[in-house]
Amino acid sequence: MAELKRRMNGAIAALKQEFSGLRTGRASINMLDPVMVDAYGSSMPLNQVATVSVPEARMLVVQVWDRSMAGAVDKAIRDANLGLNPVSEGQVIRVPIPELNAERRAELVKVAHKYAENARIAVRHVRRDGLDNLKRLEKDGQMSQDEQRHQADLVQKTTDEIIAEIDQALATKEKEIMQV
Repeated sequence: MAELKRRMNGAIAALKQEFSGLRTGRASINMLDPVMVDAYGSSMPLNQVATVSVPEARMLVVQVWDRSMAGAVDKAIRDANLGLNPVSEGQVIRVPIPELNAERRAELVKVAHKYAENARIAVRHVRRDGLDNLKRLEKDGQMSQDEQRHQADLVQKTTDEIIAEIDQALATKEKEIMQV
């Protein structure tokens, strides 16, 4: 049971990580998490070549550690399909956050729904694994049929709680995105 709960909570953690990358019109250092920079012959996350800060609500500042990487970081932010247009000033790259229009907000809500559905699917897979394991234990004679049913009910109850938590996180994110 503890292992199933840990795996289900992992799905929620992954969902919240994905949600943190969704833009809401306010700047957040997590917005640039999906950006991968071609640096030193390999692809690296932005946070391994620069520091991201939020000096004001609608501006991100990326401080590149190695001046020679500034161009690659600028290009990576442009190519990340985040709708951002960075302004390079030497080692400092300013990234203004544009106002979200209604169409873009609706797109972001669809993306949030997709992320939530992926998390629900992951939780259902964990539930299936848990139920299969309980059936195997009963078949092997290590657990009575009544105990197996009781444990299966607990697995389903835990699954329902986690899916409700996912739905709550989605509703919160949707409200945040649609807020003008």
